[in-house]
Order: sequence, then C-alpha cells, then structure tokens
Amino acid sequence: MTTETELVQMFPKLNVDEEPELGATEIESMCMNCYENGTTRLLLTEIPFYKAVVIMSFSCEHCGFQNNEIQSGGEVAPKGIRIRVKLESIKDLNRRVVKSDNSSVRIEELDFEIPAQSQKGEVTTVEGIIDRVIRGLEQDQPVRRIQHPETAQQIDDFANSMKELKEMKQPFTIVIEDISGNSFVENPFAPQTDPNSTTSHFQRNKEQNHILGVFTHDEVSEKDAGASRPNQCEAIPEEEDNILKPIAEGSWPLEELHGEVLQFQTKCPECSADCETNMKLTKIPHFKEVVIMATVCDNCGTRTNEIKPGGGIEDQGVRIEITVRGRIDFSRDVLKSESCHLKIRELECEVGGGALGGRFTTIEGLLTAMKDQLVESTGMFMDSNDEDTKHRLDSFFGKLDEAIDGNRQLTIVLDDPTGNSYVQSLNDDGTPDGALRIIRYHRSHEQNEELGLNDMKTENYEEE
Repeated sequence: MTTETELVQMFPKLNVDEEPELGATEIESMCMNCYENGTTRLLLTEIPFYKAVVIMSFSCEHCGFQNNEIQSGGEVAPKGIRIRVKLESIKDLNRRVVKSDNSSVRIEELDFEIPAQSQKGEVTTVEGIIDRVIRGLEQDQPVRRIQHPETAQQIDDFANSMKELKEMKQPFTIVIEDISGNSFVENPFAPQTDPNSTTSHFQRNKEQNHILGVFTHDEVSEKDAGASRPNQCEAIPEEEDNILKPIAEGSWPLEELHGEVLQFQTKCPECSADCETNMKLTKIPHFKEVVIMATVCDNCGTRTNEIKPGGGIEDQGVRIEITVRGRIDFSRDVLKSESCHLKIRELECEVGGGALGGRFTTIEGLLTAMKDQLVESTGMFMDSNDEDTKHRLDSFFGKLDEAIDGNRQLTIVLDDPTGNSYVQSLNDDGTPDGALRIIRYHRSHEQNEELGLNDMKTENYEEE
C-alpha cells in the first residue's frame, strides 16, 4: 500500500507560499477499524493530464490502520477512456496506475471484473490492484471455511489463480474503463509508443452522464418544469439576457465574419472566474476556413487557444509527412486538429490527438509544444523511475533539443482521420514541395466508429 509520504513524493506539491489554502490539511476522523479517532491528511496537488487532484491519507495511531485514496479536483473529461494493457514480465507489474472511483478493472484471462464505484480512487500499481483483490477474497475465509466449506474452497482456488498472475507464468491482459476519463496507466517506454498498451476514448451514454452528474440543458429544463413552483419566474429583460440566441437566416452572412473578432462570456478552465473568449473566422490559403478561439483570464493569468475546422469531416483521412531539414522549414504553418496523431520517425516518438489538442502554429512551435507536453507527462513519475529509463529520456530530449535548434533532421508525420489537418507548402501555388508529402486514404471501420460516423444518419433522419 502506498503511504502518505510516498504519495507526497510522487507528485509535485503546489507552492504553499503563493496559495496557502492549497497546503496539506489535517482533520480528525473516526477509524473504521477500532472506532477511535485517527488523522486524515488532505493534499491538493496536480498531476499532468489530470489537473488538480485531492490526495487523502488516513492513519490511526491506536490500531495502526492506514488507508489512502485519490479524488479528482478538476472537471470531468469530455469522453470516457478505455485502457487495455498486456502484461508480459515481472517488470510490468510495477506500472503505476491512477484510477478514479468510476473505473472498472477487468482481467480477461480470468473473466474477472472489479465494478466501477466499488472501490475508492487510488494511486497504485498493477501488482497493487492484484494484492487488493487477494486481500478482499481472503478477508472472511476463516469463518467461511467453517460455515460454507465448498464456497470457501472455490474462493481459495480463485485467489491462487490471482497469485499466479504475480508470478507471471503466462501473460495476461488488464482493461481499465473509466467513464470520467480520469484514469491513467504508466508507459515504461516513454516517450516511445507503448507496444503493449492501447488507449481509446468513447462517448458516454445518457445513464453514464447522469452517474457523473452531467445533465443537458433540456434535461435540466424538463426537471424544473416537472417540479412544483409556487411563484412564476420573472421575465428577464432582453438587454440583460446573456443567453445566446439563434441568428436569423440571412441576417449575418458568413462572408461578413471574416476579419471580425467576436467575443463571448465563458468560465476560466482553471479558476472558473468569468472571462472572455475571442473568436475569429479566417481562411487558410489552399486549405479551408477555420475558427480560432483564444481565452485569457485576468484573474489567474491562464491563456488558452484552440482551433477548429470551419467545415465538417472530410470524405477521406489525410497523412502528411514533412521532412524538417532545419530552420528553413521551421516557419511552415501547421494546422493540427484534435483528432490528429503526431509521430517523429527518427525518435520513435508518437503522441495521440488529445495530447496536444487542436492548434494553429508552426513547425518550430509544434516541436516546442510537443517537448513541453512530454516533459510534463514523463515528469509525473520521473523521480521514481530507474536509471535506464532516466538515461533513455535524457537521450531522447537531447535529440529533440538538437532538432529544435536546427541541428538534426527529422521526419514529422501528421495522421488525421478527419482530413482536417494542414501543413504549408513552400511552393507559391500550394502544391507539395520536395520535403512535403500528402497521402489521402479511406478510413477504417474502427476509425469511423471512434468518430461516430457509423451510426450517423444523414438521409431520412426524421424516420424511426
């Protein structure tokens, strides 16, 4: 079991001098083992990709009982996550795992599943998950062997099967599915792609959204309409109503939006303070229209930018290969959509579409953003990595720094199944130059499924 000291060392603590309310807090709480008063310590910290989390550690000085758990302190991710990992060696049992309350864990070879919300969120390892299952199975075995010997024998047999997993007599597969999207399994091969792990995202259904407390505006309106209200709500004057209203057809032609910067009120993604988002519709030469959005929070200083294609999903996916020969290619404009995967062949490095998000930048800006993202993600467990892993990461970042300085040639591959990514050509007519290669391809069934295209009905959609 991970102790509180290990948890604090595992994650970087926020600057308590700047944010005193974010320091560790101690409260007295009852021990569920001996019912005496113990101490619960709460620490708000940050994990890359998970933003703020609350780490809780309980200890009882009377009976020695200890427990820890982790809860998300940020927003629910837009999509759920499914992580499938094949474990082949003893070393794989040491993979670090972050799992939330809403995570289900399945071991396929044993047809065994830990249901979601049956355990508290925790920071552990694959071996820690197995040990927790074994402890739960053996908890009441002495009594069960007397009252129900046949059932006890079946449980003993299954517990022995779990123990054999730790001996790695044969590979096994573990699947973690989290509807909140806030789970993570360490990649020991970082920054290279993990050959034994597959991560996919999925859209939550209505019931799953309700479990997380996520409701649509229509559902909230229906709930309010069904509730008894003695007083009718007063009408909001039109000049004070900030709700977005539909634009009448023809009253705001799309051509008039070009060059105009529009503003609308929103909430800061970090501190939830009121701020404004600037939005501009522009056209990329030889490509298509895009919408650029930028948010600046005056309260906490957070700056975010995002870009979305102005049209729909293209009929074909696109794979763009660009040879970065040096600073001559650094100024190329790059549009990377949210669904675009990025790969650097010479460094055997690959990041998914959600890692860098959608952005409009240059080749140099893309490499710099990729480095920052990898430093943040690999730094999550950097202090506890072995010497071989540290040496591999240092060598990788050294080569990447050489490329950013213009001293190493790289081949960058942008693979976008939606076809909404773009790299500027150095030719005036927009045709691919000698260092740029563009390949169009038909999406697979799995890619269409992830994009939600297989179930999309565009004709006679009003029919049942």
